[in-house]
Amino acid sequence: MARVETVRGPIELDALGVTLMHEHVFVLTPDVMQNYGGDWWDEEQRVAEAIVKLTALKQAGVDTIVDPTVLGLGRYLPRVQRVNAEADINIVAATGIYIYERLPHYFRYRGPGTLLNGPEVLTEMFVRDIREGIADTGVKAAFLKCVVEEAGLTPDQTRVQEAVCETHQQTGAPITVHTNAALQTGRLALEFYSKHGVDLTKVVIGHAGDTDDLDYLKWIMDQGATIGCDRFGLDVYLPTELRVAAIATLCGQGYADRIVLAHDTACYMDWFSGEHAEAAVAQAAPNWHYLHISKDVLPALRELGVTEDQITTMLVDNPRRYFTPAG
Repeated sequence: MARVETVRGPIELDALGVTLMHEHVFVLTPDVMQNYGGDWWDEEQRVAEAIVKLTALKQAGVDTIVDPTVLGLGRYLPRVQRVNAEADINIVAATGIYIYERLPHYFRYRGPGTLLNGPEVLTEMFVRDIREGIADTGVKAAFLKCVVEEAGLTPDQTRVQEAVCETHQQTGAPITVHTNAALQTGRLALEFYSKHGVDLTKVVIGHAGDTDDLDYLKWIMDQGATIGCDRFGLDVYLPTELRVAAIATLCGQGYADRIVLAHDTACYMDWFSGEHAEAAVAQAAPNWHYLHISKDVLPALRELGVTEDQITTMLVDNPRRYFTPAG
C-alpha cells in the first residue's frame, strides 16, 4: 500500500484518517525571536503548549494535520519533532518557500542568470527535502508549499513557481499554493501550472475559501484542482456563516470531492506575539483555533444538509487522494 511521509516517519495513506489540510505548529521569525524574543518566547513553555493543543485536537477526532510551514515561516523540524514525540497526531511536513514578491538575497545571488550562476538551488533544496529529508532530521517533506499573492508572478515569484513545477515533475509531490481569493490569484497559479506540466488534480488552491464567489470556486475545481476552505475562524476575510453556506451549496452541486478544510492557525505564531497583540487577535478572531471546525463548522454544515458521506469526503478521502502517488 502507498505511504505518506510524516514527522514521525512514513505511514500508510489510510492512516491519515480525518485530516485538516492547512495548519501550522509554529510560525516564527527566527532572527527576531533570537534577538528580541525574550519577552514572549520560552522554548519549554511553547513546546508544552503545543503538546496540549495538538492532543486536544486529536481527542476531538482529528488524526492528521498538514503543516505548510516552509522557508520564510520559520520551519524548524527538531522543535516539531519534540512536540510530536508527546502529541499523538500525524503531522505532514512541507518543502518550499513563502515569499510574496522578492526572494531573500541568499537566493538572488545563486542560480541561473544570477551573479554566482549555477543550477537552480531552489529545485535542489526542494527535491532534497522530499527524497533525502529536511536538514539532518530524517523527516521527509511530503508536499510543496508556495505563494501567488497580490503582486502576482513577479520575476522572483516566477522563478519559485518554476522550481515548484520542476520538483513536482521530478518527485510527484503535490502542491499547496497560498493565494489571494479577493484578487483571484488562484487563476494565475493554475494557468501557470497548466503550462508547466503540473497535474492539477495534485494542487490545492489555498485560501480559496476566503471568498464565496461560487463562479471562481467552481472554475478552480473544474480545472481538476481542489479548493482550500482553510481559514475557518478568520472572519476578517469571510465570516464563518458565509464560508459554511458556500461549502454547503458546492456540496449540493456535486463538488465535495474537490474541497478540503482547515483553519490556517498555529500552536504559536509570533506575528501576534506579546500580550497586547494576542488579546487583539483573540477579540478580532475568537474562533481562530484548532477546534472550531470540529465544534462549530461541522454541525453548521450538517444543518445545511451536508451529508456525513460528504464530510468524510472532504476530511478523509480528498486528503488521501492528494497524497496518493500518481499512476
